[in-house]
Amino acid sequence: MRLGQNHSHPNQSQKMALAGLVTVLFPVFFPNLFKPLGRASPSMFSEWNAPKPRHLPLLKAAIQRQIPFRQQLDLWSPLPDQGWKPCIGSTDDPPLPGKSLGYIQVFLDGGLNQQRMGICDAVAVAKILNATLVIPHLEVNPVWQDTSSFSDIFDVDHFISVLEGDISIVKELPGKYFWSTREYYATGIRDTRIKMAPVHASANWYLENVLPILQRFGVAAISPFSHRLTFNNLPPNIQRLRCKVNFEALAFVPHIRELGETLVSRLRYPATESQAMGNLYMKDGREKTRNQGSGKFVVLHLRFDKDMAAHSACDFGGGKAERMALAKYRQVIWQGRVVNSQFTNEELRNQGRCPLTPEQIGLLLAALGFSNSTRLYLASHKVYGGESRISTLRKLFPLMEDKKSLSSAEERSKVKGKASLLAAADYYVSMQSDVFISASPGNMHNAVLGHRAFLNLKTIRPNMGLLGQLFLNKSMEWSDFQHAVVEGHKNRQGHIRLRKEKQSIYTYPAPDCMCQA
Repeated sequence: MRLGQNHSHPNQSQKMALAGLVTVLFPVFFPNLFKPLGRASPSMFSEWNAPKPRHLPLLKAAIQRQIPFRQQLDLWSPLPDQGWKPCIGSTDDPPLPGKSLGYIQVFLDGGLNQQRMGICDAVAVAKILNATLVIPHLEVNPVWQDTSSFSDIFDVDHFISVLEGDISIVKELPGKYFWSTREYYATGIRDTRIKMAPVHASANWYLENVLPILQRFGVAAISPFSHRLTFNNLPPNIQRLRCKVNFEALAFVPHIRELGETLVSRLRYPATESQAMGNLYMKDGREKTRNQGSGKFVVLHLRFDKDMAAHSACDFGGGKAERMALAKYRQVIWQGRVVNSQFTNEELRNQGRCPLTPEQIGLLLAALGFSNSTRLYLASHKVYGGESRISTLRKLFPLMEDKKSLSSAEERSKVKGKASLLAAADYYVSMQSDVFISASPGNMHNAVLGHRAFLNLKTIRPNMGLLGQLFLNKSMEWSDFQHAVVEGHKNRQGHIRLRKEKQSIYTYPAPDCMCQA
């Protein structure tokens, strides 16, 4: 009997115990490997399984593309006069009443552009109620954990000055209402809080439900407030006021505007600016191609985060690991209640319900006629899949830039780690671009689309249904793809579309806020 072996080798139970200990401690020492549910971030597993190009024949042809001069000229030309002009001031508007009936507070959740629309609605509600608006409180964003306040993003004095003839606005409540705070409303049921405002409530709802509270207590706090005012059946002066807030009163604070101007300048004049910085964001042979389309640039809003990828229930080519990670994410975040999950990937793409990947939006831009010398500004937070997913887009547009490539860490120091401020800088650059395009619908897309329509600026709206069908056709030649894309987007480049019932006035400002010239 070899007793010595029992001392020199662990027995079976010891092996199991050791394996169990490793299993428990492995996530502790390597936490990044176990984050498939982290919002706004790809899991490490999806990075390891970086998807290969899904449309390789189209991609190879697009990289070698030659764009006719006439097509480029048409693409970069400003929109012609469409017979509409901004129209938000009127001599028929009733004067501001002498006495306010009380103070309105609103608490706004969501990202920057959802909060922006909420601010416009808050001004309109204050006008309807003849109330004084307290500068809105912006809730901490649960996704990005951004604590930025109204005054961190928007110029408060400008906001008050532009609207002084329309409503009364104060930066904070008078001392007698010191108790009316977010913390006060978070700790119990309060008579002065309105928490049941219906989505798209009518003006009459506010007069019947909020006005009595104002008259009794002198203050009313509405939370939640996002999307709580209808777009239909409101007096014309209220509709115009909402647009006045959105397009005139909401100006970003100076340091966001300064950063935005820096980015725009370096996009328009890359050679001069790169020399001034002493280097280096012009590389990879970019100097050779900078003269074509000189001074012009495109902003691409690329929303392809994990939330959107998971919620779409589409297949993005990351293989089994990615499909499992997104399915698990759907289950945890939405308990599996995602409407798109009942359809196949092919059905979703045929219906135009899948967001465009960086590769697909690059092929769209190339087919429309943007050359590889196009200066492309990428407005996005984090792309699901990271650089591995963006690399194909970069092959098509080597002059692609973003905030980080165009500015120094010092220049970005005031917006670092602040998602709303970073989004504000992107919004500013988007409004200065020659062309704007968004890879998928969303609040940023809707906000910029409406603002640029108001100013008659070129904005390309991807034809999602057409593109979904084209990308399903794996045998399509580049010439056929290019022809179909051009034909399918002739009337989707900034042409005025009149708002229909229930549509947002912030996305479609005509005819409510625009007049026929």
